[in-house]
Amino acid sequence: MSTPPFSHSDYANVITPANITWQTDDSGNRVPISGEFGDVYFSHADGLAESRYVFIEGNQLAERLANLRANQCFTIAELGFGTGLNLLAVWQLWQQLRSTHTNLATARLQFITTEKHPILLEDLRQILGLWSVRAPELAQNIERFLSIYPSLIEGCHRLHFEEDNLTVDIWLGEAQTSLAKLATDIRDTETDSHNPQVDAWFLDGFAPSCNESLWAATIFAQLQRLSTVGTTAATYSCAGVVKRGLQEHGFTIKKVKGFGRKREMLTARVSEDLPASPTQDKTSQNSTFSLDNNHYLVIGAGVAGLMMAWSLANRGIEVTLLDKVAPLAGASGNPRALLAPKMTPLHHVDEHLHTIGYLYSSRLYHQLNEQAKKQGFTPIIEPTAALDLLLKANIDSRQIADYPDDLATTLPASEAKVLSGLTAQDLTENLYLPQSGLVNPQALKDVILSHPLISFQTLAVTKIDEQKDYISVSGHDNKEQSANKITLQADNVVICAAFESHYLDERIFDCRKIRGQLSWFTPTPKQLASLPKLPLKYGGYCSLFTPKAGDSTLNPVLEHQPQFLLGASFVRNDIDTSIRIDEHEVSRDKLIKAIPELEPIIPSDTQSWQARAGVRTQTPDYHPIVGQPAGSKRIWVMSAMGAKGYAFAPLCAQALADIMLGAFAPLSSEMLSKLSPNRARLQTPLTS
Repeated sequence: MSTPPFSHSDYANVITPANITWQTDDSGNRVPISGEFGDVYFSHADGLAESRYVFIEGNQLAERLANLRANQCFTIAELGFGTGLNLLAVWQLWQQLRSTHTNLATARLQFITTEKHPILLEDLRQILGLWSVRAPELAQNIERFLSIYPSLIEGCHRLHFEEDNLTVDIWLGEAQTSLAKLATDIRDTETDSHNPQVDAWFLDGFAPSCNESLWAATIFAQLQRLSTVGTTAATYSCAGVVKRGLQEHGFTIKKVKGFGRKREMLTARVSEDLPASPTQDKTSQNSTFSLDNNHYLVIGAGVAGLMMAWSLANRGIEVTLLDKVAPLAGASGNPRALLAPKMTPLHHVDEHLHTIGYLYSSRLYHQLNEQAKKQGFTPIIEPTAALDLLLKANIDSRQIADYPDDLATTLPASEAKVLSGLTAQDLTENLYLPQSGLVNPQALKDVILSHPLISFQTLAVTKIDEQKDYISVSGHDNKEQSANKITLQADNVVICAAFESHYLDERIFDCRKIRGQLSWFTPTPKQLASLPKLPLKYGGYCSLFTPKAGDSTLNPVLEHQPQFLLGASFVRNDIDTSIRIDEHEVSRDKLIKAIPELEPIIPSDTQSWQARAGVRTQTPDYHPIVGQPAGSKRIWVMSAMGAKGYAFAPLCAQALADIMLGAFAPLSSEMLSKLSPNRARLQTPLTS
C-alpha cells in the first residue's frame, strides 16, 4: 500500500504563515490585514503611537524600567507578535533609558512573544519598510531585527541584541501551547533561588470577535501561572470576555481612556491575594531579582565551556574559565566543525534539539561574525550550505518538502550535481541545507575570550568543595602532581568537562566514551578541481576548507592552502587520542563507499595525512546533560554534547544561564526535563 501524501492539516503544530492582504485607510495609507482573522495589524490612525499608549504607558514601563537595579532582569510577555511593532516601540524606549540611566548598564530586558501565524520575511520587510519611513527612529532596529528573523517552524526562537542587553524569544505555535511550555519550576532541587515570572503583559491579539482562541480561559490560566504580585497587563480590548478572564485569574482591572477615537481600554494588575499555583513561590519575584553573587568558575574550555562562559558573562557575571591544558585542547578543537542538523519530520521539530539548536547556533555565529570583524578576528562561521545525501537519515524528500525552503529543501538532481560537483552519484534524494556552514573553533575561542568578564586559567581540577556560602575548586597548574597547588573560590561552578565531568562529581552520569578521529590532507591542483564543492553528509561528512591565519596554533594545517577534511571515525570505549593511520583509511573507505566516484580522487596513501582525535561524550538517550545535580546548590553541569557540540552548546548554555539566574529559558519544560542530570534515563549505569 502506498503512503498517502502528507498534508499540513495532518498535524496541528505545523506553522501556517500569515496571509497578508492590504487596504487603504481613511488617510490614504495602505495597512496590512490578517487574511485569517480579517482584522488590522495596527491602528489606521497611528499604530506606533497606539503601541506606545496602550502597552508602554498602560504598563507604566518608562518608570518601571528606569528604576531597575544593576543586573536585574525585567520580563515582558506578549500575546500576538504580529508585525513586531510593540517590540520595536519597547526596544527604542529601552535604548533611550539606557543612554541616560547608568543603573541600566547591566540590567537586562527579556521580551517573550507568541505567534500562531507569523508573517513571511518578505511580507514583514514590506510592512516594516513603511515604518522605517514613517518613524525613522526605528529604522536601524528594524534592519537588525530582520537580519536575524527566524525560519517559521514551531518552537522557541531566541534572538540576541547584546549591545542593548535585550533578548527576544519568539514562540511560534498556538499561544496556549507556547505559554504552557514556559518553565517556572526550573530546578530539580530545593534552593533559595528566584524562579522566573512575567512582569508585564501585552495582550495584543486580534479582537475577541475575530480570534476567540487567544482570549480563552486556558490563556488566562497561563497568565495567572506565569505572573506574580505586581505583574501588570494592558490591552486595547474592553470586551466582556477579557474583563472576566482577567478578574477570574487574579488581576484587578481598570478602565482607562482608549487610544484615538476608542473610548476605553483596560489595564490590570495582580492583586496581593493571587492564589499561588503548586509550583509558584510568591516570595520569588523576577521583578525584584538581582544578583547577590557575581563570580562563577567554568571547568572545561571546549565549546560547552566557552559558550557557558559567554552566556554568563553577557548577563554581568565574572567568569573564570578553567582547563587542565588549554582552550579547545579536547574534542572541540577540530580545524572546522560542520554546522548541519540531523533532521526530523516537521511535526517533531519543536521538541527536536538538533533543529532548534542548529537554527539558534547559526544565527548566533553569524552575529558573532560581526563582532569578530569589529575586533579584527577571523570570521567564526563561513556560510557554505551543505548537501545531505540521505544515506543515513531519519527523513526523506517527501518530509523535507514540509519545511520552509530557507531551512531545508530538496534540490532537483541536476541542480544538486552542479552545486556539489558530483557527476555519477544518484542525487534524486537529497537534503539541501542553505543555512549550514563551517565553524572555525579557533575564531570562536578568540572572540569569547576577548569578553572583558571572561578570564582563562590553566588548572587541572582535583577537588570541588561546596559550602553553604561559597564553593572552592582545588587543583594544580599542569599535569604534574608536583606542580603548584591552587585553590579558587567562587559563588557557583559549572562543570563542562565532557566524560571527565563524572570524575569531578560522581552525581554526574558516567557517559559513553567514543573516540573520533577527523582526518585531512592537502589536495593537488588536479584533485582540488574534482573534489566536492560544498560540504557533504553521508553518515560521515567531508568538506574543503582553507585555514586562516592562526589556525596552525591549534592543528597541523597549512594556512591559506585548501585542505580536504573527512571523517570522523567512531570507536566506543576508547579514550586514547593518538593519531592512527588505520582510522585515516576507515574514513576514506566510508567516503568512497558512499560516493564511489571519489575513489580515484582521494589519495589511497594516507601516510602524509593529518588528523585530530578526540573523545565524544554520549548519554543513553543522546540528549546532553544540562542542569543541577541532585542535592547541590552551587554546582551545575553542561556536558555530553556528543558530536553536536557546536549546534547544542550555544542553546544549552543559554538555557542553563537562565535557569541559574531566574529567567525564562528558550526551551520547553519538557525539553528541560529531557536534559536534566537527574532524569530517569540516567539512573542506571551503562553496561558497555
